[in-house]
Amino acid sequence: GASFIGFAGFTLVMPFLPLYFLELGVTDVGEIALWSGLTLGVTPAMTAVLGPLWGKLADRFGRKLMVERSIVSFVLIMAAMSWATEPWHVFGLRVVQGFFAGYGALALAMAAESAPAGKMASAIGTVQTAQRLGPALGPVIGGAIATFVPLRQAFLVASAFYVVGFVLVLVLYREPPRAARGAGRQAALPMRAVAGLPDMWRLMTVIFAIQFVERSFGPILPLYLGSVAGAREDVALVSGVLFSLTAGAGAVGNVAAARWLA
Repeated sequence: GASFIGFAGFTLVMPFLPLYFLELGVTDVGEIALWSGLTLGVTPAMTAVLGPLWGKLADRFGRKLMVERSIVSFVLIMAAMSWATEPWHVFGLRVVQGFFAGYGALALAMAAESAPAGKMASAIGTVQTAQRLGPALGPVIGGAIATFVPLRQAFLVASAFYVVGFVLVLVLYREPPRAARGAGRQAALPMRAVAGLPDMWRLMTVIFAIQFVERSFGPILPLYLGSVAGAREDVALVSGVLFSLTAGAGAVGNVAAARWLA
């Protein structure tokens, strides 16, 4: 539930960053696309770099605390974005967000360690589906909200989504004792051994290429729709529907692939 709400809250506003930069006074299409690409990319880039650090801290202090820390940062930073007056303000906040983000992978680990015996794969698949369904619904919800309230206020709505996710984790999630978390855990392979697995680099290259192509559409889709449709008020809504269709297809594919692999 927290993963679904959190991912929905993120995609509530992030796909519409190009339109927000337009509101902030950036008029050149190329400049808007550049700011959008940098702003959308900096947080996952920093998350990838800092992921091992947060993973070690989670092993030491507990994953629940690390997830709560991450969600609280999203609450504050999303709200702060509604007061941005310059493009670099949004970019800077996304940089800060990158320091504290990354609870998606921790949520999968929490699902794995909390699952009953024999249900680990099902628990992980359920959380992954929730993480896919959130982006499937978030953009269309955000697009609908953008037709009634300014984009600036939509950031506050996204912040409220994260508040709900934080409450779910704080109140409802019960973290297993440390001894129980370690029981039965297989020894982790060192990174050098993982990198040496057959065809690992080929697989990583394919995944990177797919993600590179898929993510490249985000910063330019609203701009493209605006150039095709003109200054229509429903550009945000149409963009949200298209983003949701793509993410929804990914959720369906995730479920189908899980069944085929079983």
